[in-house]
Amino acid sequence: MPSVLILNGPNLNLLGTRQPDVYGATTLADIEKICADAAAALGLEIAFLQSNHEGALLDAIHAAKGVHGGIVLNAGAYTHTSVALMDAIASVELPVVEVHLSNIHARETFRHHSYIAPVAIGQICGFGAKGYLMALDALSERLVTS
Repeated sequence: MPSVLILNGPNLNLLGTRQPDVYGATTLADIEKICADAAAALGLEIAFLQSNHEGALLDAIHAAKGVHGGIVLNAGAYTHTSVALMDAIASVELPVVEVHLSNIHARETFRHHSYIAPVAIGQICGFGAKGYLMALDALSERLVTS
């Protein structure tokens, strides 16, 4: 059964209470549950990890090679700042789908640039928690046809 790592970056542990007008009332635990249910229906195994530390995210990406078939990544603010995450993704040669709960292109100008996008197979933003499900669906199709 193909496996997908769902990796969440800084401040996402605060979902449900952090700026609910921007990010909604859904918690990270809620997202993990809906992802687990969706993955089971798609015939995928998942691992779910959140860290506020860039190095821990890098380590998780490195460790994914040979273990997971792909990665769903919500890098949070590191999306706009981390060349290191971009390089790690390029290095492991796994399909990555970039996810954001809000529409980063309709927000502050600094959020319009993503270091992840050039090394991702796609970017999903603005659909709230449903974006994770869209990413799992896209990765599932990719992994089945590979």
